Amino acid sequence: MQAQVKWVEGFQFIGESQSGHSVVMDGNGGKTAPSPMEMVLMAAGGCSSVDVVDSLKSTGQKIESCIAKLTAERRETAPKLFTEMNIHFELKGDQLDADKIEKAVSDSLEKYCSVCLMLGAGVKMTHSWSIV
Repeated sequence: MQAQVKWVEGFQFIGESQSGHSVVMDGNGGKTAPSPMEMVLMAAGGCSSVDVVDSLKSTGQKIESCIAKLTAERRETAPKLFTEMNIHFELKGDQLDADKIEKAVSDSLEKYCSVCLMLGAGVKMTHSWSIV
């Protein structure tokens, strides 16, 4: 896998993925685009959501929506690493099974989500979920 990040001006950068997609990042606290750390947070939510939705569908759950709401704490001093992160999944569907949801969410954070597993080495990762 490869990527490229190109400086535009000020603290704006454009990240270009190997698959040909681009995203603007703002190293100035996210004034004009997501900051790189916000991108990491969103990557964790996106990666884990893929796992949860795929797992629920593969177990026959009739899932209609999945929203991952992420909260994170960072160190006060540089490097301002994440120290804690929670992913709360709001799930909607027809007769969703709580045991299957718990397994899907736990398995994602503990076994399958590449982003969360990389972060988990130095970040206290937690999860929660609710059916809405």
